[in-house]
Amino acid sequence: MLYLHDVWVNWFEGEENGYNVCHFHEWRKDDGVELLDQVPLLKLDTVLFNYIENDLSELPQQLLDDIYQKAYLRKNHERIQLDYCFVATDGTGILVVDTIGYNIPIRKSRLIPRQEQLVYEMIENHEPIQYNFNDQSSLKEFHILSPEPQLMNGLTRKERQLKQLLFMALDQLHSSKNVAEVRYWYTEWSPERYMDIQNLNFESAWNQLFEQTKYGWTSKHEHFCENLIKGQPFFEKLWEMEHGPKVN
Repeated sequence: MLYLHDVWVNWFEGEENGYNVCHFHEWRKDDGVELLDQVPLLKLDTVLFNYIENDLSELPQQLLDDIYQKAYLRKNHERIQLDYCFVATDGTGILVVDTIGYNIPIRKSRLIPRQEQLVYEMIENHEPIQYNFNDQSSLKEFHILSPEPQLMNGLTRKERQLKQLLFMALDQLHSSKNVAEVRYWYTEWSPERYMDIQNLNFESAWNQLFEQTKYGWTSKHEHFCENLIKGQPFFEKLWEMEHGPKVN
C-alpha cells in the first residue's frame, strides 16, 4: 500500500458537495489545519472517486477494511491512530477523507500543491483499485439547500458561502407563503417589473425570483442578500462570518 507522510489537512465536515471542500488557495488563517503523520493513498476509478467527493453515502466495506487504522494524526508530539482515514485520487482529483469512525466520508480535505504533485507521481504507474459499491449518484437530487455544481462554478469561497446564505433566506421566504412579502422582494430585485409582479400569485413570484437570482454572483446579488437577511440573527451571523458586521 502507498502512504503519504506529513500531510497538512483542512477538514470540511459534513459536506456532500465537493465544491465546498476548498482547495489550498482558499484556505483561511482561522481554518483548523491539522497534520497527518501518515495516511494511506488509494488510486480509485473516477466513478467511485466522484461518489466519495460528492456524496455522504456509505463507503465500500472492502475499502474501509483495507485502510483500517493505517493513518495517524500528529498532535502535540503524539501519534494518534485514526480508524478510517485515507487519500483518494482518480489521477485527476485528489481528496483526503476521515470518517471519524463511521462508514461515510464525514470529513474531507484537499492537499497542499506540493503534496498533490507527489500524489500524481506516486500513482502514475498504478492501476485503480476496484471496489464494489452501490452507486446512488444518479439518484442524487440537488435542491435549493444543496445546489447543483454548475450554480457554484467559478465562484470564490466567499461568494459560494454568500450564495448559499441567499438560497437559505429564499427557502425561508418560500416557507412563509406570504404573497405580499415575496412580491416585495421580487420588486426589490426587479423594480422595473413592479406592475407585473403585483399580479403574480405566491408560487409564480417566488419561482421567478429564484430563477433570476440563482445564476452567477454579482454586487446586485450581494446587496439583495444583505437586505433579505436583515433582522434575522442566525443569517446575520453567517453574513458576518464572511463579511464582518455590516448589517444594520
